[in-house]
Amino acid sequence: MTKILIIGGVAGGASFAARMRRLDEQAEIIMFDKGEYISFANCGLPYHIGDVITDREDLILQTPERFNARYNIDVRVRSEVTAINTTEKTVSIKTPERSYTENYDILLLSPGSTPIRPPIPGIENDLIFTLRTIPDMDRIKTFARKTGKGHAVVIGGGFIGLEVAENLRHIGHSVSLVELADQVFAPADREMANILHRHMQHKGIDLYLTKGADKFSKTGDGKIITFLSSGKQLVADFVVLAIGVRPDTGFLSDSGIALNKQGAIIVDEHMRTNSTDVYAVGDAVEVTDLVAGVKASMPLAGPANRQARIAADNAAGIPSTYKHTQGTAICKVFDLTAAVTGISEKNARKLGIPYLKSYTHSSSHASYYPGATTMSVKLLFAPDTGRVLGAQIIGEEGVDKRIDVFATAVRHRLTVSDLTELELSYAPPFGSAKDPVNMAGYVAENILSGRMPHFHVEDLEGRDDATSVLLDVRTRGEHAAGTIQGSVLIPVDKLRERIAELDKKKEIQVYCRVGLRGYIAARILLENGFRVKNLSGGYLTYKAANYNGDPE
Repeated sequence: MTKILIIGGVAGGASFAARMRRLDEQAEIIMFDKGEYISFANCGLPYHIGDVITDREDLILQTPERFNARYNIDVRVRSEVTAINTTEKTVSIKTPERSYTENYDILLLSPGSTPIRPPIPGIENDLIFTLRTIPDMDRIKTFARKTGKGHAVVIGGGFIGLEVAENLRHIGHSVSLVELADQVFAPADREMANILHRHMQHKGIDLYLTKGADKFSKTGDGKIITFLSSGKQLVADFVVLAIGVRPDTGFLSDSGIALNKQGAIIVDEHMRTNSTDVYAVGDAVEVTDLVAGVKASMPLAGPANRQARIAADNAAGIPSTYKHTQGTAICKVFDLTAAVTGISEKNARKLGIPYLKSYTHSSSHASYYPGATTMSVKLLFAPDTGRVLGAQIIGEEGVDKRIDVFATAVRHRLTVSDLTELELSYAPPFGSAKDPVNMAGYVAENILSGRMPHFHVEDLEGRDDATSVLLDVRTRGEHAAGTIQGSVLIPVDKLRERIAELDKKKEIQVYCRVGLRGYIAARILLENGFRVKNLSGGYLTYKAANYNGDPE
Protein backbone atom coordinates (compact mmCIF):
# COMPACT_ATOMS: atom_id res chain seq x y z
CA MET A 1 0.00 0.00 0.00
CA THR A 2 1.35 3.43 -0.99
CA LYS A 3 1.60 5.96 1.84
CA ILE A 4 1.05 9.56 0.77
CA LEU A 5 1.60 12.56 3.04
CA ILE A 6 0.25 16.01 2.21
CA ILE A 7 1.48 19.17 3.92
CA GLY A 8 -1.12 21.93 3.75
CA GLY A 9 -4.73 22.00 2.65
CA VAL A 10 -6.82 24.78 1.06
CA ALA A 11 -6.60 24.80 -2.77
CA GLY A 12 -3.48 22.79 -3.54
CA GLY A 13 -3.37 20.14 -0.81
CA ALA A 14 -7.08 19.42 -0.72
CA SER A 15 -7.34 19.20 -4.52
CA PHE A 16 -4.35 16.85 -4.66
CA ALA A 17 -5.85 14.64 -1.95
CA ALA A 18 -9.22 14.37 -3.70
CA ARG A 19 -7.66 13.63 -7.10
CA MET A 20 -5.23 11.14 -5.59
CA ARG A 21 -8.05 9.25 -3.93
CA ARG A 22 -10.00 9.07 -7.19
CA LEU A 23 -6.92 7.57 -8.84
CA ASP A 24 -5.94 5.20 -6.01
CA GLU A 25 -8.60 3.85 -3.66
CA GLN A 26 -6.10 1.72 -1.71
CA ALA A 27 -3.45 4.35 -0.85
CA GLU A 28 -3.05 5.58 2.72
CA ILE A 29 -3.37 9.36 2.52
CA ILE A 30 -2.66 11.67 5.46
CA MET A 31 -3.06 15.46 5.27
CA PHE A 32 -1.45 17.82 7.81
CA ASP A 33 -2.42 21.43 8.35
CA LYS A 34 -1.10 23.64 11.13
CA GLY A 35 -4.38 25.56 11.22
CA GLU A 36 -7.87 24.44 12.11
CA TYR A 37 -9.31 24.51 8.59
CA ILE A 38 -8.21 22.33 5.71
CA SER A 39 -10.36 23.77 2.94
CA PHE A 40 -11.78 27.27 3.06
CA ALA A 41 -12.53 30.05 0.60
CA ASN A 42 -9.67 32.40 1.45
CA CYS A 43 -10.61 34.68 -1.45
CA GLY A 44 -13.96 35.26 0.24
CA LEU A 45 -12.61 36.36 3.64
CA PRO A 46 -12.84 40.15 3.03
CA TYR A 47 -16.47 39.81 1.99
CA HIS A 48 -17.48 38.26 5.30
CA ILE A 49 -15.79 41.16 7.08
CA GLY A 50 -17.98 43.48 5.02
CA ASP A 51 -21.17 41.45 5.63
CA VAL A 52 -21.52 40.71 1.91
CA ILE A 53 -21.13 37.01 2.71
CA THR A 54 -23.22 36.90 5.86
CA ASP A 55 -22.87 33.25 6.87
CA ARG A 56 -19.35 32.42 8.06
CA GLU A 57 -19.95 28.72 7.43
CA ASP A 58 -20.31 29.37 3.70
CA LEU A 59 -16.55 29.98 3.61
CA ILE A 60 -15.70 26.56 5.04
CA LEU A 61 -15.70 24.30 1.99
CA GLN A 62 -14.77 21.06 3.74
CA THR A 63 -14.40 19.98 7.35
CA PRO A 64 -11.97 17.20 8.32
CA GLU A 65 -14.97 14.97 9.06
CA ARG A 66 -16.69 15.56 5.71
CA PHE A 67 -13.41 15.21 3.81
CA ASN A 68 -12.68 11.91 5.53
CA ALA A 69 -16.19 10.59 4.94
CA ARG A 70 -16.08 11.32 1.22
CA TYR A 71 -12.43 10.65 0.34
CA ASN A 72 -11.15 8.50 3.21
CA ILE A 73 -8.38 11.01 3.96
CA ASP A 74 -6.81 11.04 7.43
CA VAL A 75 -6.94 14.79 8.11
CA ARG A 76 -4.85 16.10 10.98
CA VAL A 77 -5.38 19.77 11.84
CA ARG A 78 -3.33 21.77 14.36
CA SER A 79 -0.44 19.63 13.14
CA GLU A 80 2.61 21.63 12.12
CA VAL A 81 5.28 19.98 10.03
CA THR A 82 8.60 21.15 11.43
CA ALA A 83 11.11 19.21 9.30
CA ILE A 84 11.47 16.80 6.39
CA ASN A 85 14.16 14.16 5.97
CA THR A 86 14.18 13.29 2.28
CA THR A 87 16.89 10.65 2.76
CA GLU A 88 14.91 8.69 5.35
CA LYS A 89 11.62 9.80 3.72
CA THR A 90 10.16 10.98 7.00
CA VAL A 91 8.24 14.03 8.18
CA SER A 92 8.39 15.52 11.68
CA ILE A 93 5.11 16.82 13.10
CA LYS A 94 4.33 18.90 16.17
CA THR A 95 0.86 19.17 17.70
CA PRO A 96 -0.29 20.87 20.91
CA GLU A 97 -0.10 17.46 22.59
CA ARG A 98 2.96 15.73 21.10
CA SER A 99 5.72 15.50 18.50
CA TYR A 100 6.16 12.51 16.23
CA THR A 101 7.31 11.37 12.76
CA GLU A 102 5.62 9.74 9.80
CA ASN A 103 7.28 8.00 6.88
CA TYR A 104 6.11 8.43 3.29
CA ASP A 105 6.30 6.92 -0.15
CA ILE A 106 5.02 10.11 -1.82
CA LEU A 107 5.07 13.61 -0.32
CA LEU A 108 3.07 16.61 -1.55
CA LEU A 109 4.05 20.09 -0.35
CA SER A 110 1.31 22.73 -0.37
CA PRO A 111 2.30 25.03 2.51
CA GLY A 112 0.99 28.18 0.84
CA SER A 113 2.23 31.61 1.75
CA THR A 114 2.32 33.83 4.79
CA PRO A 115 1.74 37.60 5.07
CA ILE A 116 4.87 39.75 5.00
CA ARG A 117 5.53 41.65 8.24
CA PRO A 118 8.59 43.85 7.66
CA PRO A 119 10.67 44.99 10.66
CA ILE A 120 8.94 48.38 10.96
CA PRO A 121 9.18 49.94 14.43
CA GLY A 122 5.97 49.31 16.35
CA ILE A 123 4.69 46.58 14.04
CA GLU A 124 4.26 44.12 16.92
CA ASN A 125 1.05 45.79 18.00
CA ASP A 126 -2.29 44.18 18.82
CA LEU A 127 -4.04 46.85 16.70
CA ILE A 128 -2.26 45.63 13.54
CA PHE A 129 -3.96 42.74 11.73
CA THR A 130 -3.20 40.55 8.72
CA LEU A 131 -5.73 38.53 6.70
CA ARG A 132 -4.88 35.06 5.48
CA THR A 133 -6.98 32.57 7.46
CA ILE A 134 -10.42 32.16 8.99
CA PRO A 135 -9.14 33.11 12.49
CA ASP A 136 -7.54 36.26 10.98
CA MET A 137 -10.91 37.15 9.49
CA ASP A 138 -12.68 36.53 12.78
CA ARG A 139 -10.29 38.83 14.64
CA ILE A 140 -10.69 41.69 12.15
CA LYS A 141 -14.47 41.34 11.99
CA THR A 142 -14.82 41.26 15.79
CA PHE A 143 -12.59 44.30 16.25
CA ALA A 144 -14.30 46.24 13.44
CA ARG A 145 -17.66 45.62 15.07
CA LYS A 146 -16.33 46.70 18.45
CA THR A 147 -15.03 50.02 17.12
CA GLY A 148 -18.31 50.82 15.37
CA LYS A 149 -17.96 53.22 12.45
CA GLY A 150 -14.34 54.01 13.14
CA HIS A 151 -11.24 54.64 11.05
CA ALA A 152 -8.98 51.98 9.59
CA VAL A 153 -5.65 52.21 7.80
CA VAL A 154 -4.97 49.55 5.16
CA ILE A 155 -1.32 49.14 4.19
CA GLY A 156 -1.01 47.76 0.66
CA GLY A 157 -2.97 48.16 -2.56
CA GLY A 158 -2.96 44.58 -3.81
CA PHE A 159 -5.95 42.24 -4.00
CA ILE A 160 -6.37 41.81 -0.25
CA GLY A 161 -5.78 45.49 0.53
CA LEU A 162 -8.33 46.63 -2.06
CA GLU A 163 -10.95 44.12 -0.97
CA VAL A 164 -10.48 44.85 2.73
CA ALA A 165 -10.66 48.62 2.12
CA GLU A 166 -13.91 48.25 0.16
CA ASN A 167 -15.51 45.98 2.74
CA LEU A 168 -14.56 48.15 5.69
CA ARG A 169 -16.18 51.09 3.88
CA HIS A 170 -19.20 48.88 3.28
CA ILE A 171 -19.76 48.50 7.03
CA GLY A 172 -19.30 52.21 7.68
CA HIS A 173 -15.62 52.68 8.50
CA SER A 174 -13.59 55.50 7.05
CA VAL A 175 -10.50 54.08 5.36
CA SER A 176 -7.05 55.33 4.43
CA LEU A 177 -5.15 53.11 2.00
CA VAL A 178 -1.36 53.45 1.94
CA GLU A 179 0.67 52.06 -0.98
CA LEU A 180 4.43 52.38 -1.43
CA ALA A 181 4.20 52.11 -5.22
CA ASP A 182 2.66 54.78 -7.43
CA GLN A 183 -0.47 52.70 -8.05
CA VAL A 184 -2.78 50.08 -6.60
CA PHE A 185 -3.48 46.79 -8.39
CA ALA A 186 0.12 46.16 -9.44
CA PRO A 187 -0.59 43.68 -12.29
CA ALA A 188 -2.07 46.54 -14.34
CA ASP A 189 -0.23 49.54 -15.78
CA ARG A 190 -0.41 52.92 -14.06
CA GLU A 191 -2.79 54.66 -16.48
CA MET A 192 -5.29 51.82 -16.09
CA ALA A 193 -4.91 51.78 -12.31
CA ASN A 194 -5.63 55.53 -12.29
CA ILE A 195 -9.23 54.69 -13.21
CA LEU A 196 -9.39 52.75 -9.95
CA HIS A 197 -7.72 55.58 -8.02
CA ARG A 198 -10.37 58.07 -9.08
CA HIS A 199 -13.19 55.65 -8.30
CA MET A 200 -11.84 54.72 -4.88
CA GLN A 201 -11.55 58.37 -3.88
CA HIS A 202 -15.08 58.96 -5.13
CA LYS A 203 -16.14 56.17 -2.77
CA GLY A 204 -14.46 57.86 0.19
CA ILE A 205 -11.09 56.10 0.36
CA ASP A 206 -8.20 58.38 1.33
CA LEU A 207 -5.46 57.17 -0.99
CA TYR A 208 -1.77 57.68 -0.17
CA LEU A 209 0.43 56.53 -3.07
CA THR A 210 4.24 56.44 -3.08
CA LYS A 211 4.05 56.51 0.71
CA GLY A 212 5.43 53.87 3.00
CA ALA A 213 4.69 53.19 6.66
CA ASP A 214 7.83 54.13 8.60
CA LYS A 215 6.56 53.51 12.13
CA PHE A 216 3.52 52.59 14.22
CA SER A 217 2.73 53.89 17.66
CA LYS A 218 -0.13 53.38 20.09
CA THR A 219 -1.85 56.44 21.56
CA GLY A 220 -2.94 56.91 25.14
CA ASP A 221 -6.62 56.50 24.24
CA GLY A 222 -6.17 53.12 22.56
CA LYS A 223 -5.74 54.17 18.94
CA ILE A 224 -2.79 53.63 16.61
CA ILE A 225 -0.75 56.14 14.61
CA THR A 226 0.76 55.20 11.26
CA PHE A 227 3.73 57.45 10.46
CA LEU A 228 4.12 57.78 6.69
CA SER A 229 7.39 58.36 4.87
CA SER A 230 6.04 61.77 3.80
CA GLY A 231 5.73 62.87 7.43
CA LYS A 232 1.96 62.49 7.48
CA GLN A 233 0.47 60.82 10.57
CA LEU A 234 -2.71 58.75 10.27
CA VAL A 235 -4.58 58.12 13.51
CA ALA A 236 -6.88 55.10 13.35
CA ASP A 237 -8.69 52.51 15.41
CA PHE A 238 -6.78 49.68 13.75
CA VAL A 239 -4.48 48.80 10.84
CA VAL A 240 -4.73 45.96 8.33
CA LEU A 241 -1.36 44.99 6.90
CA ALA A 242 -1.67 43.70 3.32
CA ILE A 243 1.67 44.42 1.69
CA GLY A 244 2.12 40.99 0.18
CA VAL A 245 2.98 37.39 0.95
CA ARG A 246 6.01 35.14 0.87
CA PRO A 247 6.25 31.33 0.55
CA ASP A 248 5.72 29.62 3.91
CA THR A 249 8.72 27.33 3.46
CA GLY A 250 10.89 27.96 6.51
CA PHE A 251 10.46 24.36 7.63
CA LEU A 252 12.22 23.19 4.45
CA SER A 253 15.53 24.96 5.18
CA ASP A 254 17.44 21.78 6.09
CA SER A 255 15.50 19.34 3.92
CA GLY A 256 17.64 19.48 0.79
CA ILE A 257 14.58 20.48 -1.23
CA ALA A 258 15.68 23.23 -3.61
CA LEU A 259 14.32 26.74 -3.03
CA ASN A 260 14.91 29.94 -4.97
CA LYS A 261 16.20 33.17 -3.40
CA GLN A 262 12.69 34.19 -2.40
CA GLY A 263 12.10 30.88 -0.62
CA ALA A 264 9.80 29.42 -3.30
CA ILE A 265 10.03 25.71 -4.04
CA ILE A 266 11.65 24.89 -7.38
CA VAL A 267 9.69 22.33 -9.40
CA ASP A 268 9.81 20.89 -12.90
CA GLU A 269 6.95 20.79 -15.40
CA HIS A 270 5.56 17.71 -13.63
CA MET A 271 5.46 19.57 -10.29
CA ARG A 272 8.34 17.44 -8.98
CA THR A 273 10.96 18.91 -6.68
CA ASN A 274 14.62 17.91 -6.82
CA SER A 275 13.94 15.26 -4.15
CA THR A 276 12.66 11.83 -5.17
CA ASP A 277 8.90 11.33 -4.75
CA VAL A 278 8.38 14.88 -3.46
CA TYR A 279 5.94 17.15 -5.32
CA ALA A 280 4.95 20.76 -4.62
CA VAL A 281 2.06 22.98 -5.71
CA GLY A 282 0.35 26.29 -4.99
CA ASP A 283 1.47 29.66 -3.69
CA ALA A 284 4.81 28.31 -2.43
CA VAL A 285 6.17 27.15 -5.81
CA GLU A 286 8.15 28.99 -8.43
CA VAL A 287 6.42 29.10 -11.82
CA THR A 288 7.36 30.18 -15.33
CA ASP A 289 5.60 33.19 -16.85
CA LEU A 290 3.82 31.93 -19.99
CA VAL A 291 4.49 35.07 -22.05
CA ALA A 292 7.84 36.29 -20.72
CA GLY A 293 9.39 32.87 -20.14
CA VAL A 294 10.97 34.02 -16.86
CA LYS A 295 10.64 32.52 -13.40
CA ALA A 296 8.03 34.21 -11.25
CA SER A 297 5.77 33.99 -8.23
CA MET A 298 2.03 34.14 -8.96
CA PRO A 299 -0.04 33.07 -5.94
CA LEU A 300 -3.39 32.37 -7.60
CA ALA A 301 -6.07 29.80 -6.79
CA GLY A 302 -6.69 28.63 -10.37
CA PRO A 303 -3.09 27.63 -11.06
CA ALA A 304 -2.85 25.96 -7.62
CA ASN A 305 -5.79 23.70 -8.43
CA ARG A 306 -4.42 22.79 -11.85
CA GLN A 307 -0.97 22.09 -10.39
CA ALA A 308 -2.53 19.82 -7.76
CA ARG A 309 -4.29 17.75 -10.40
CA ILE A 310 -1.10 17.46 -12.46
CA ALA A 311 0.98 16.45 -9.42
CA ALA A 312 -1.56 13.77 -8.51
CA ASP A 313 -1.59 12.42 -12.06
CA ASN A 314 2.18 12.10 -12.11
CA ALA A 315 2.27 10.56 -8.63
CA ALA A 316 -0.23 7.98 -9.90
CA GLY A 317 1.84 7.24 -13.02
CA ILE A 318 -0.19 9.33 -15.48
CA PRO A 319 2.18 11.61 -17.44
CA SER A 320 1.01 15.21 -17.12
CA THR A 321 2.67 18.60 -17.46
CA TYR A 322 1.97 22.10 -16.15
CA LYS A 323 2.20 24.58 -19.01
CA HIS A 324 3.17 27.72 -17.12
CA THR A 325 1.20 30.56 -15.54
CA GLN A 326 -0.08 33.64 -17.39
CA GLY A 327 -1.34 35.62 -14.41
CA THR A 328 -5.02 35.94 -15.24
CA ALA A 329 -6.59 37.80 -12.32
CA ILE A 330 -9.68 39.82 -11.50
CA CYS A 331 -10.65 42.08 -8.62
CA LYS A 332 -13.81 43.91 -7.56
CA VAL A 333 -13.19 47.51 -6.48
CA PHE A 334 -16.54 48.96 -5.40
CA ASP A 335 -18.57 49.37 -8.61
CA LEU A 336 -15.60 48.64 -10.89
CA THR A 337 -13.99 45.40 -11.95
CA ALA A 338 -10.28 45.28 -12.76
CA ALA A 339 -8.86 42.32 -14.67
CA VAL A 340 -5.58 41.36 -16.32
CA THR A 341 -4.03 38.51 -18.25
CA GLY A 342 -0.61 38.00 -19.80
CA ILE A 343 2.16 40.56 -19.62
CA SER A 344 1.84 44.24 -18.68
CA GLU A 345 3.58 47.07 -20.50
CA LYS A 346 5.84 47.87 -17.55
CA ASN A 347 7.02 44.25 -17.36
CA ALA A 348 7.47 44.00 -21.13
CA ARG A 349 9.69 47.10 -21.01
CA LYS A 350 11.59 45.81 -18.00
CA LEU A 351 12.28 42.47 -19.71
CA GLY A 352 13.00 43.96 -23.15
CA ILE A 353 10.07 42.22 -24.84
CA PRO A 354 9.01 44.04 -28.04
CA TYR A 355 5.36 45.08 -28.10
CA LEU A 356 2.77 47.40 -29.55
CA LYS A 357 -0.29 48.56 -27.63
CA SER A 358 -3.77 49.89 -28.19
CA TYR A 359 -6.52 51.39 -26.06
CA THR A 360 -10.23 51.08 -26.67
CA HIS A 361 -13.24 52.25 -24.67
CA SER A 362 -16.31 50.22 -25.60
CA SER A 363 -19.82 49.89 -24.20
CA SER A 364 -20.38 46.85 -22.01
CA HIS A 365 -23.47 46.04 -24.07
CA ALA A 366 -25.45 47.74 -26.84
CA SER A 367 -25.40 51.44 -26.06
CA TYR A 368 -29.10 51.87 -26.82
CA TYR A 369 -30.08 49.24 -24.24
CA PRO A 370 -30.39 50.71 -20.71
CA GLY A 371 -27.49 50.37 -18.32
CA ALA A 372 -24.56 50.28 -20.73
CA THR A 373 -21.28 51.39 -19.17
CA THR A 374 -17.81 52.11 -20.51
CA MET A 375 -15.23 49.34 -20.55
CA SER A 376 -11.60 50.45 -20.93
CA VAL A 377 -9.36 47.90 -22.64
CA LYS A 378 -5.59 47.94 -23.04
CA LEU A 379 -4.14 45.35 -25.40
CA LEU A 380 -0.48 44.40 -25.88
CA PHE A 381 0.60 42.50 -28.97
CA ALA A 382 3.76 41.47 -30.79
CA PRO A 383 4.94 43.97 -33.46
CA ASP A 384 5.97 41.21 -35.89
CA THR A 385 3.24 38.58 -35.66
CA GLY A 386 0.42 40.39 -33.87
CA ARG A 387 0.33 37.67 -31.21
CA VAL A 388 -1.72 38.76 -28.20
CA LEU A 389 0.70 39.24 -25.27
CA GLY A 390 -1.57 40.67 -22.61
CA ALA A 391 -4.74 42.55 -21.84
CA GLN A 392 -6.09 44.78 -19.08
CA ILE A 393 -9.71 45.81 -18.58
CA ILE A 394 -11.38 48.22 -16.16
CA GLY A 395 -15.16 48.55 -16.21
CA GLU A 396 -18.41 48.05 -14.39
CA GLU A 397 -20.05 45.23 -16.33
CA GLY A 398 -18.94 42.34 -18.54
CA VAL A 399 -15.23 42.61 -17.69
CA ASP A 400 -15.04 39.00 -16.53
CA LYS A 401 -16.23 37.39 -19.75
CA ARG A 402 -14.00 39.62 -21.92
CA ILE A 403 -10.83 39.00 -19.90
CA ASP A 404 -11.48 35.27 -20.21
CA VAL A 405 -11.57 35.59 -24.00
CA PHE A 406 -8.28 37.49 -23.94
CA ALA A 407 -6.84 34.88 -21.54
CA THR A 408 -7.73 32.17 -24.02
CA ALA A 409 -6.07 34.19 -26.79
CA VAL A 410 -2.87 34.57 -24.75
CA ARG A 411 -2.82 30.89 -23.83
CA HIS A 412 -3.26 29.68 -27.41
CA ARG A 413 -1.07 32.30 -29.08
CA LEU A 414 -3.88 33.92 -31.06
CA THR A 415 -3.21 37.14 -32.97
CA VAL A 416 -5.08 40.43 -33.04
CA SER A 417 -6.51 39.37 -36.41
CA ASP A 418 -7.89 36.26 -34.71
CA LEU A 419 -9.67 38.54 -32.24
CA THR A 420 -11.51 40.23 -35.11
CA GLU A 421 -12.80 36.86 -36.31
CA LEU A 422 -14.17 35.59 -33.00
CA GLU A 423 -17.91 35.00 -33.13
CA LEU A 424 -19.04 36.02 -29.67
CA SER A 425 -22.54 35.95 -28.21
CA TYR A 426 -24.65 39.02 -28.84
CA ALA A 427 -28.00 40.36 -27.71
CA PRO A 428 -28.56 43.99 -26.66
CA PRO A 429 -28.62 43.30 -22.89
CA PHE A 430 -25.32 41.38 -23.03
CA GLY A 431 -23.04 42.77 -25.70
CA SER A 432 -22.68 44.51 -29.05
CA ALA A 433 -22.61 43.17 -32.56
CA LYS A 434 -19.00 44.30 -32.54
CA ASP A 435 -17.94 43.01 -29.13
CA PRO A 436 -15.31 44.95 -27.15
CA VAL A 437 -12.95 42.03 -27.86
CA ASN A 438 -13.56 42.40 -31.60
CA MET A 439 -13.12 46.18 -31.38
CA ALA A 440 -9.78 45.80 -29.60
CA GLY A 441 -8.74 43.43 -32.37
CA TYR A 442 -9.82 45.84 -35.15
CA VAL A 443 -7.91 48.76 -33.64
CA ALA A 444 -4.81 46.67 -32.98
CA GLU A 445 -4.94 45.22 -36.50
CA ASN A 446 -5.05 48.73 -37.98
CA ILE A 447 -2.02 49.72 -35.89
CA LEU A 448 -0.13 46.56 -36.81
CA SER A 449 -0.81 46.92 -40.53
CA GLY A 450 0.08 50.60 -40.59
CA ARG A 451 -3.36 51.57 -41.88
CA MET A 452 -3.76 53.85 -38.90
CA PRO A 453 -0.67 55.80 -37.82
CA HIS A 454 -1.09 56.36 -34.09
CA PHE A 455 0.51 57.99 -31.10
CA HIS A 456 0.17 57.58 -27.34
CA VAL A 457 -0.29 59.97 -24.44
CA GLU A 458 3.38 59.83 -23.51
CA ASP A 459 4.28 61.04 -27.02
CA LEU A 460 2.69 64.41 -26.23
CA GLU A 461 5.63 65.27 -24.02
CA GLY A 462 7.87 67.67 -25.89
CA ARG A 463 5.40 68.19 -28.72
CA ASP A 464 6.36 71.20 -30.86
CA ASP A 465 3.72 73.57 -32.30
CA ALA A 466 6.19 74.49 -35.02
CA THR A 467 6.08 71.01 -36.52
CA SER A 468 2.70 69.60 -35.46
CA VAL A 469 -0.94 70.50 -34.87
CA LEU A 470 -2.89 68.90 -32.04
CA LEU A 471 -6.42 68.59 -33.41
CA ASP A 472 -9.50 67.98 -31.25
CA VAL A 473 -12.31 66.59 -33.41
CA ARG A 474 -14.94 66.33 -30.65
CA THR A 475 -17.88 68.68 -30.24
CA ARG A 476 -17.61 72.25 -28.99
CA GLY A 477 -19.27 71.22 -25.70
CA GLU A 478 -16.81 68.38 -25.11
CA HIS A 479 -13.90 70.68 -25.87
CA ALA A 480 -15.16 73.30 -23.41
CA ALA A 481 -15.57 70.68 -20.66
CA GLY A 482 -11.92 69.61 -20.89
CA THR A 483 -9.19 69.45 -23.48
CA ILE A 484 -5.53 68.72 -24.05
CA GLN A 485 -3.56 71.92 -23.73
CA GLY A 486 -2.53 73.43 -27.05
CA SER A 487 -5.16 71.71 -29.16
CA VAL A 488 -7.34 73.37 -31.79
CA LEU A 489 -10.96 72.39 -32.31
CA ILE A 490 -12.49 71.27 -35.59
CA PRO A 491 -15.37 68.82 -35.01
CA VAL A 492 -15.11 65.78 -37.24
CA ASP A 493 -18.40 66.57 -39.01
CA LYS A 494 -17.03 70.00 -40.00
CA LEU A 495 -13.58 68.75 -40.99
CA ARG A 496 -14.10 68.49 -44.75
CA GLU A 497 -15.39 72.06 -45.06
CA ARG A 498 -12.64 73.45 -42.79
CA ILE A 499 -9.76 71.29 -43.99
CA ALA A 500 -8.01 74.31 -45.57
CA GLU A 501 -7.37 75.68 -42.07
CA LEU A 502 -4.78 72.94 -41.50
CA ASP A 503 -1.14 73.17 -42.58
CA LYS A 504 0.01 70.26 -44.74
CA LYS A 505 3.61 70.96 -43.78
CA LYS A 506 2.86 69.92 -40.20
CA GLU A 507 1.96 66.55 -38.73
CA ILE A 508 -1.67 66.51 -37.58
CA GLN A 509 -2.13 64.74 -34.25
CA VAL A 510 -5.81 63.94 -33.91
CA TYR A 511 -7.81 63.02 -30.86
CA CYS A 512 -11.44 62.51 -29.86
CA ARG A 513 -13.06 61.02 -26.77
CA VAL A 514 -12.17 57.34 -27.27
CA GLY A 515 -10.44 57.11 -30.66
CA LEU A 516 -13.25 56.31 -33.11
CA ARG A 517 -13.99 59.83 -34.36
CA GLY A 518 -10.24 60.42 -34.39
CA TYR A 519 -9.87 57.43 -36.68
CA ILE A 520 -12.55 58.79 -39.04
CA ALA A 521 -10.91 62.22 -39.05
CA ALA A 522 -7.49 60.70 -39.63
CA ARG A 523 -8.74 58.75 -42.63
CA ILE A 524 -10.22 61.94 -44.11
CA LEU A 525 -6.94 63.77 -43.65
CA LEU A 526 -4.81 60.91 -44.94
CA GLU A 527 -6.91 60.71 -48.09
CA ASN A 528 -6.33 64.45 -48.57
CA GLY A 529 -2.56 64.20 -48.37
CA PHE A 530 -1.90 65.11 -44.73
CA ARG A 531 0.56 63.42 -42.39
CA VAL A 532 -1.64 62.22 -39.54
CA LYS A 533 -1.55 60.25 -36.29
CA ASN A 534 -4.52 59.34 -34.09
CA LEU A 535 -4.32 59.27 -30.28
CA SER A 536 -4.92 55.70 -29.15
CA GLY A 537 -7.72 55.66 -26.60
CA GLY A 538 -8.46 59.35 -27.09
CA TYR A 539 -9.19 61.87 -24.36
CA LEU A 540 -10.38 59.20 -21.88
CA THR A 541 -6.96 57.56 -21.90
CA TYR A 542 -5.28 60.98 -21.66
CA LYS A 543 -7.35 61.84 -18.59
CA ALA A 544 -6.60 58.49 -16.95
CA ALA A 545 -2.88 58.75 -17.63
CA ASN A 546 -2.70 62.24 -16.15
CA TYR A 547 -4.89 61.69 -13.09
CA ASN A 548 -3.25 62.59 -9.78
CA GLY A 549 -5.58 62.46 -6.79
CA ASP A 550 -3.05 62.16 -3.96
CA PRO A 551 -4.64 63.79 -0.86
CA GLU A 552 -1.24 65.22 0.08
